[in-house]
Amino acid sequence: MDFTLLNPQIQQFINNTVDKNIAKLALQKNPFPEVKWIAILNQIEGKTKAKTKLPNWFATKNIIYPSKIAIEQTSSEKTASYKANLVSGENLIDVTGGFGVDDFYFAKKMKKLTHCEINPELSQIVKHNFDQLNAKNITCHSGNSLAILTELDVKWNWIYIDPSRRNEAKGKVFMLRDCLPNVPENLDLFFKYSESILIKTAPLLDISAGLSELKNVMTVHIVAVENEVKELLWQLHKNYSEKINIKTVNILKEKEETFEFVLDENPEIPEYNLPQKYLYEPNSAIMKSGGFDEVGTFYNLYKLHKHSHLYTNSTLIPFPGRVFKIEKTIPCHKIEMKTYLENKQANITTRNFPDTVENIRKKWKIKDGGNQYCFFTTDENDNKIVLICTKIK
Repeated sequence: MDFTLLNPQIQQFINNTVDKNIAKLALQKNPFPEVKWIAILNQIEGKTKAKTKLPNWFATKNIIYPSKIAIEQTSSEKTASYKANLVSGENLIDVTGGFGVDDFYFAKKMKKLTHCEINPELSQIVKHNFDQLNAKNITCHSGNSLAILTELDVKWNWIYIDPSRRNEAKGKVFMLRDCLPNVPENLDLFFKYSESILIKTAPLLDISAGLSELKNVMTVHIVAVENEVKELLWQLHKNYSEKINIKTVNILKEKEETFEFVLDENPEIPEYNLPQKYLYEPNSAIMKSGGFDEVGTFYNLYKLHKHSHLYTNSTLIPFPGRVFKIEKTIPCHKIEMKTYLENKQANITTRNFPDTVENIRKKWKIKDGGNQYCFFTTDENDNKIVLICTKIK
């Protein structure tokens, strides 16, 4: 790690150029020839990304940022804070430490925390940053974390794993067995040192595929921020063999939308009905969970169609997702489309519908935006319909 980057003049320059165009800056002459220009540009880019994703790091003096990939792959502070509420006890070891955002928040809940990182330079950067952030109960180790786990020979309250989704042989991967470390292959080793394991995976991982690779899964958490699924969390407990809990959370600016259910091969099926006064669209975390029947029955809503995943009723209720008032329901036929939507402005969503949003806009010359929301979908009688709505929430 180049500590010359901490020169007050260089730090001031980095602070003054946050949000500037990196490509244009790269063409300028390096005002600090004692340091490589690319290293300074990397700090500017890293701090710019931290502005919204890592506000604590952004606001702290003398933070050093790692490579662009390390920043992109790290958790946001919002998701790290959520994870921290899942653990408690004396000690936790993170065997895939990375930039250490999760560990900073875990350390608020644990007495002692151990950060393992195979890249020695990144480990040094993280140790320096923890000192700047005044995180005094974190110890950093550099090297192979499986070897460190064995050498330390400690019983941990929790082991945290965020497997690398980049494999030298296969490129970007999504199955757990192809990630590093190979969690399914090393699960017995992890359970030797802790009875509780928390695993973070990419949102693209299929939940059923993850469950087929893992054992002793108690809860799967699906974490979204502002309706974008960011990560899946797999909570494992040694010898657990009961039914699996699915918990969804959508972290919004002023609140969290949560919904949870028990994974069941034969869930209770909601009733089907034609569109009524209100339309309900589950948030992205619920959509990822696959709990389409569970959310309908829990909120006592009618489902429009088995595969539409849209819900309706005649009385407005609180709901984890978007809610609309249905102003009009029309068949997706030429006459109705020309009358109500052609050459108009509307926000378009398709659910269980044979055409794409792009094709619908092009065919009927519908401009994007405005206060009107149109859902192109299929009803319980397999009719193609359009729900013309106004948004409530």
